Amino acid sequence: GGLLFEKGDLDFAGGTVVHINSGIAALVGALVLGKRIGYGRDAMPPHNLPFTMIGAALLWVGWFGFNAGSNLEATGIAVLALLNTILATAAAALAWMLVETLVTKKPSMLGIASGAIAGLVAVTPAAGLIGPMGSIILGAIGGIACFFAVTSLKKALGYDESLDVFGIHGVGGIVGAIGTGIFVSPALGGVGVDGYDMGSQVTTQTLGVLVAIGWSGTVSFVLFKLIDLTIGLRVKEEDEREGLDTTSHGERAYTN
Repeated sequence: GGLLFEKGDLDFAGGTVVHINSGIAALVGALVLGKRIGYGRDAMPPHNLPFTMIGAALLWVGWFGFNAGSNLEATGIAVLALLNTILATAAAALAWMLVETLVTKKPSMLGIASGAIAGLVAVTPAAGLIGPMGSIILGAIGGIACFFAVTSLKKALGYDESLDVFGIHGVGGIVGAIGTGIFVSPALGGVGVDGYDMGSQVTTQTLGVLVAIGWSGTVSFVLFKLIDLTIGLRVKEEDEREGLDTTSHGERAYTN
């Protein structure tokens, strides 16, 4: 067992080792790389919302294998993980849509897709450990937290992170990891663990979050800097203005 496993950190399907790690690495990468030309001045909407929705739907289906498959055998726990993956994701998508409507007066297709991914991320560490009602609440909290992370927090910190990996995977992973320590409680419908105490378990989950942030952030920063000092991280300004499809690959996604 590793450091966090030995301390009793709960992570059913990889919320800490996958999502917090990737989210922090993305944030560090965005800070080291810098902003895109025209960011904050030019409109940069998603180029194809139907493709975005197709991708989100494929992720939702594929996540069943990710979460339920982490049980490694076809038992009731695998079924619980699958059910929680459905419920938390739906709750997060709905919560994101409702909050977005309250804040901007308009729900969006991109917001619903983003909320669904936030729910998938948040429930990952808890999938086979909490009850259905716990997954609904955790998913809703994750959707709301990620909405404000990709809007208010992103604007406040001023970084340019085009796919919101930190705002959704990083923040959603943190919410899910800490929330697992709460909703695993048998009193809240969770499966429980030996010698469970909510305070102690939440402390352990928080320690896991901090270790993942420190490890991923430090290693990512070093690697990004090494790449920047050797082969470089950014393309030339004229290449970026022309578009990387053309300058790096010699092809275009769409033709007139």
